[in-house]
Amino acid sequence: MQIVETTNEGLKRGYSVTISAKDISARIENEVKKIAPQVRMPGFRPGKVPANLVKKMHGAALHSDALNATVQESVDSLLREKELRPAIRPDVRLADDYAEGKDAELTVELEILPAIEVPAVEGLKLERLTVSISDEKVDEALAELAKNQKSFKDAPKTRKAAEGDQLIIDFVGKVDGEVFEGGSAENQPLEIGAGRFIPGFEEQLAGVKTGEEKTITVTFPEDYPATHLAGKEASFDVTVQQVKVPGETTVDEDFAKSLGLEGLDQLKGLLRGQLEQETNGLTRTQMKRQLLDQLAGAHDFAVPPSMVEAEFNQIWAQLQQEAAKEEDPEAALKEIEDEKDDYRAIAERRVRLGLLLSEIGQANGVAVTDQEMQMLVMQAAQQYRPEDRQRFMDFVRQDPMAAAQLRAPLYEDKVVDFLFDKAEVTEREVTREELEAAIEAEEGAAEAKPAAKKPAAKKAPAKKAPAKKEEAAPAEDKPAAKKAPAKKAPAKKPAAAAKAEEAKPVAKKAPAKKPAAKKAPAKKPAAKTE
Repeated sequence: MQIVETTNEGLKRGYSVTISAKDISARIENEVKKIAPQVRMPGFRPGKVPANLVKKMHGAALHSDALNATVQESVDSLLREKELRPAIRPDVRLADDYAEGKDAELTVELEILPAIEVPAVEGLKLERLTVSISDEKVDEALAELAKNQKSFKDAPKTRKAAEGDQLIIDFVGKVDGEVFEGGSAENQPLEIGAGRFIPGFEEQLAGVKTGEEKTITVTFPEDYPATHLAGKEASFDVTVQQVKVPGETTVDEDFAKSLGLEGLDQLKGLLRGQLEQETNGLTRTQMKRQLLDQLAGAHDFAVPPSMVEAEFNQIWAQLQQEAAKEEDPEAALKEIEDEKDDYRAIAERRVRLGLLLSEIGQANGVAVTDQEMQMLVMQAAQQYRPEDRQRFMDFVRQDPMAAAQLRAPLYEDKVVDFLFDKAEVTEREVTREELEAAIEAEEGAAEAKPAAKKPAAKKAPAKKAPAKKEEAAPAEDKPAAKKAPAKKAPAKKPAAAAKAEEAKPVAKKAPAKKPAAKKAPAKKPAAKTE
């Protein structure tokens, strides 16, 4: 194999690689020897088919496999020899005039990760803002729970159901006169005006009484998840078993027991724990932003443009989606367009922080354990249909890139925890409102100075900000060389491993996520249910 460097500019590298026809031919011969014992051909005993006939039968496939394998090994060898750490998967191209029997001429282009001097982890100073959960806050949460936990009591049989009332109904749904699966139920609670059933269903039951029977007609939405019902008209034969009116919820022992608890004290304890968990999460967010700001302010190094572009595209896509939901989408889009450079600088900051955290973690032995990784894979597999979960888990185990993408968020959190332990931390008790204000102030500061030694950028409006923009792009614990494909179309990434800055997996295609349920109950899809 011959290697000639063609590009060396900043973080960009380019190489011309020549693989001799002799090496490719030798690999083909080895493959023939491996498969010959399994080849069957009329007129020959098993395992006695001549090599030239085996090559004649399977020559094209053998040559293709040998070429791909040789190219892959050559690129891996190039990365090792030149001690390169690709930022993304190298772009490998085979010369257009290549033909069997000729030397293979490859063009390999890539961006490498920068050489980063691992910073000292001593000297970090952080302030932890804590919130004490008072009895008054617990009582407020209890009152809010009671308010949202509606109770209903039986109404007189002469009462006509109105908005806010609850009906207990039986119904049978039909399309074109035929009962359809999932369209029937008994003793089904329905609150008029709650908007939990398909449009028109609840409204037509206003005015009914206990014991009344009524047939209503509705049309399933065009985007209904059960495609065989989407857009179709259906009739429902409804029997009203009971009309109920809202009752006042009293916070007492019986209320707690109605929630499956032993009593009111247990309920208050659970609510206190929930509030503490929420404020602890806010405290961690506030500390993490302090930490990232200190790291960003102390380090400035070149980052791979391709990683910045991928991170920016992810931020930009989210901003556009949010802008499209505004009352005036055109004005919202113009607003973010005016601040496009600011968001690109934020993307650069995130990539730089991600690389920095990765280097810190590797230098200090931070790692995701096999058991933790197994839990991550199992949790991600729940996004898929039951029959596809094993395929997804096999996919992640076989594809290093997909595994790295899944591992990245947990790895970053572990590096952050490591730095928390090393930092000098002071505590100050504040109210929850003060803690939330501190987080917003730190977010604004991060947006105003997205990268160290960069010109100040205009603060973006809070409601347009992309989620988690203050955080680093997820760092990987091993951003080392990845394998490069040899002119093979990459398979579609699974959603669980779809970080934009990563290369696309090439191995098996990940199973499709489980679709919306095929059953067609009268209720709206869960995403639209209040």
